[in-house]
Amino acid sequence: MGMTHVTVTVRNPADLERTWDGLFLVDTGAVDCLVPSARLREIGIEPRGTRTFELADGSEVKLGIATAEIEFMGDVVGATVIFGDDEAEPLLGVAPLESVGIEVDPRSQRLKRLPAPRLK
Repeated sequence: MGMTHVTVTVRNPADLERTWDGLFLVDTGAVDCLVPSARLREIGIEPRGTRTFELADGSEVKLGIATAEIEFMGDVVGATVIFGDDEAEPLLGVAPLESVGIEVDPRSQRLKRLPAPRLK
């Protein structure tokens, strides 16, 4: 299976002028967004708590979380952002995708907009 990337703007909800743009890997195995910690702090977002996450190898790691505005493909959604390592590749999980009615086409590996977001 190929990889799908999308340009995402992360915005500080307390100061909408503070943003960071990055190329995010669309990860249908992730729920939330992972963003390099340094990028979040640069725009004034600090952790509001921690959660334990399971990595692809089955190990667990505790990471900081906060909320941010996430903008991609012309839509804006409030989302949980995970404070990743400063060199981590940004990840866009399924929660923001589904929230605005976008899914990954399994054949073309491209993002496609549904006629309407699902409520079920």
